[in-house]
Amino acid sequence: MEQHKFPGTLDALEPIRKYVEHVAQSAGLDHKATYKLCLAVDEIATNVVLHGYEEAGLNGDLAIGAVLENGNLVIQLEDHGKPYDPNFHSLPDPEDLAERLESREIGGLGIYLALDGVDDIQYASTAKANIHRFIVRLLHHSESTA
Repeated sequence: MEQHKFPGTLDALEPIRKYVEHVAQSAGLDHKATYKLCLAVDEIATNVVLHGYEEAGLNGDLAIGAVLENGNLVIQLEDHGKPYDPNFHSLPDPEDLAERLESREIGGLGIYLALDGVDDIQYASTAKANIHRFIVRLLHHSESTA
């Protein structure tokens, strides 16, 4: 998988978003699925920059690549920040989501949007990197738009 590297800063989010949008459109995702994938990657990349690097006092890059794999579009985001698995984050429940914004507890909404935006998010922390894999089933999305 060819990877593109960006500095682990907020300035990297825009070019990462454009890359994901280009890859999603090239894979044939419709506008809604493309938007949701971009949002998912953006939310996780933002958390990596803010929490994995800045709050942890670390510096590093974000590497992103894409591959078509078994009928899926897979976007892989790698970092060297503090490990964090979004699958083990407590998510807002329906009652929390119904609350007025100023009444809600801060946190969790970005992870909720990320998990809701793709078919699966896989996470691994290795000696080399933290790896987030965003998986979108292409057949599923082409059938729903046909």
